[in-house]
Amino acid sequence: MVILNGINLSRIILHIDMDYFFAQCEEREHPEIKGRPVVVCVYSGRSEDSGAVSTSNYEARKFGIRAGIPISRAKKLAPDAVFLPVNMELYRSISDEVMEILREHSDRIEQESVDEAYCDMTGKVHDFDEAKELAIRIKQEIKNKVGLTCSAGIGPNKLVAKIASDFQKPDGLTVVMPDEVLQFLAPLKITDLSGAGKKTGERLNELGAMTIGELSKMSAEDLVREFGQAKGIWLKQASQGIDASPVVERTGTGQIGRIITLKENTNQPGIILDAVSELSENVHGKLKDRELSFRSIAFIAISTDLKIHTKSHLLATPANDLDTIRTAARRLARAFLEENPVMLRRVGIRVADFVEGKGQKTLGEF
Repeated sequence: MVILNGINLSRIILHIDMDYFFAQCEEREHPEIKGRPVVVCVYSGRSEDSGAVSTSNYEARKFGIRAGIPISRAKKLAPDAVFLPVNMELYRSISDEVMEILREHSDRIEQESVDEAYCDMTGKVHDFDEAKELAIRIKQEIKNKVGLTCSAGIGPNKLVAKIASDFQKPDGLTVVMPDEVLQFLAPLKITDLSGAGKKTGERLNELGAMTIGELSKMSAEDLVREFGQAKGIWLKQASQGIDASPVVERTGTGQIGRIITLKENTNQPGIILDAVSELSENVHGKLKDRELSFRSIAFIAISTDLKIHTKSHLLATPANDLDTIRTAARRLARAFLEENPVMLRRVGIRVADFVEGKGQKTLGEF
């Protein structure tokens, strides 16, 4: 291990951040709205315009529409924009596709949220130049297979990689070499440090630190006096680009799934059940690769009007064998088709509620 200015030079961390994710997912599903301002909203239900903006694409942001502002205000800023409700089932299914691509290229990933993840590339590449080439391939693969763009950052730790991924959005790639960290961070706003919120930034501004570089020159003693031991020390280290936190796979949460587009719109059980069997084999392979068992399984159906339907079941005990996945998924699909005589465009299955290690067969307990 080689340390320079507190930074471990042997680590190479990639951070992937999907561009305006919710809105970009909607553009993928509704190609006719691409190029128009798109606003994804959380509606409260009290009235037609009550609620807040969840996210927006870059066309909408040109009008001043940002996450958190009231929907009513957003409609005044851009009355001709496309306003859509949040569709988390769609976003999670697309997120699954992205995360599986990342797992194919990294021994360890940490999914931070539905639209971002850290990848430890230390054992996959020899140097930062090779990491950059791999990041380019990953970005292209996500674009080709998922149909979305993302921004990537590469650095010697998670903190620097995350800031780098936000540096050239959208569809950007920023590499920060270990000996470039201090120079890269110095001119940035304090709130660019993930973990330094608005109030912290404002207080540091009052104390005379307007940038990360100016923060790095403050003494640890002054920072501890102002913000307490833990946060004060963290601010001092973060301002110098120091971050020893590991990339940790969160096996207790998350999900594994896959959705495919049918060759033609259909409600024929035979065609749909054949697709479910194929999907089951794919999901089973992913479970084996990650040595996980699951408790929850769901059948996902996307009808021709692009509405997403799910039917799920919770197993009595964890399982990870193909027979359980296939049988449970097919039963859920049959039940859904009996209850919903709709034409389907896409179908998928998803497993969740993971535990590590092998499970037991639970076909008799379904």
